[in-house]
Amino acid sequence: MVKIRDIELGEFPLLLAPMEDVSDPPFRALCKKHGVDLMYTEFISSEGLIRDAAKSVQKLDIFEYERPIGIQIFGSEIESMKQAAEIIDRTKPDLLDINYGCPVKKVACKGAGAGILQDIPKMIRMTAEVVKSTRLPVTVKTRLGWDDDTKNIVEVAERLQDIGIEALSIHGRTRKQMYKGDADWTLIGEVKNNSRMRIPIFGNGDIDSPEKAVEYKNRYGVDGVMIGRASIGYPWIFNEIKHFIKTGEHLLAPGIIDRVQAAKDHLEMSVKWKGETVGINEMKRHYTNYFKGIAHFKDYRTKLVTSSDYEEILGILNYIAENSEEFEFAN
Repeated sequence: MVKIRDIELGEFPLLLAPMEDVSDPPFRALCKKHGVDLMYTEFISSEGLIRDAAKSVQKLDIFEYERPIGIQIFGSEIESMKQAAEIIDRTKPDLLDINYGCPVKKVACKGAGAGILQDIPKMIRMTAEVVKSTRLPVTVKTRLGWDDDTKNIVEVAERLQDIGIEALSIHGRTRKQMYKGDADWTLIGEVKNNSRMRIPIFGNGDIDSPEKAVEYKNRYGVDGVMIGRASIGYPWIFNEIKHFIKTGEHLLAPGIIDRVQAAKDHLEMSVKWKGETVGINEMKRHYTNYFKGIAHFKDYRTKLVTSSDYEEILGILNYIAENSEEFEFAN
């Protein structure tokens, strides 16, 4: 049984990676329905949180059915991170996660996210202060290093554990790689198999099929895997992996009707949580993923992403479901 303090996550937990503009409550609800074991919010700016910025505060919304859930923060100032941790403590999530992995320029070049990988002593000081500032279990998500010359994750993992973090998720790329090339899990495996490590180690990067999840589980010995991009438009991946681990067989893939229902549920929750205008606009990025791989779907996709009328979009989705035999998956 994998545990983070008192949080029991099962034998081989599957985690939803925190993704900006993706892992909001509507998306998380779908992933929870389809088998995810632990989820995180979108990352939240510590500066925005202590200034009470509306966008940052809204990201604190969590719901009982989502538990266990972690709130993730990022920032470059130690004092701001401490204050943000104290605010999050009052929100009562199950854990607090620190983002030391975001490679995006506007974050990393300010010394936050993966930017702090250029200053490991500061990363350790910041983490220690956050751990002291909250009663919650503190976890960290990071990368192998800043670039190929600074892949120091084995040492960094030991130091983070020594100052009190209770789990570590590692993305198998450097900041310089961004999301390009293949994720290198070799060093993730070294961290997990380091005899000094006692905390759960979760691997992240390129897990996009049940076969790959099982292969990496067996090859690298990680305690669980964190899935990000492969879950966008495909929340079924969590139950598919669980079923494959248990039986060695594949679940039946979701058909057109399943995909329409997921898109409708996502749209409905998005509008309910964000309001009609924002909810409809932010859903537009998801339709391509929900209907990926379906032949001759371009015209319907165009209609879905150009319409701003809730009832019209529902009508398009209902038509697709009612005429599902017209659609087939491309080879």
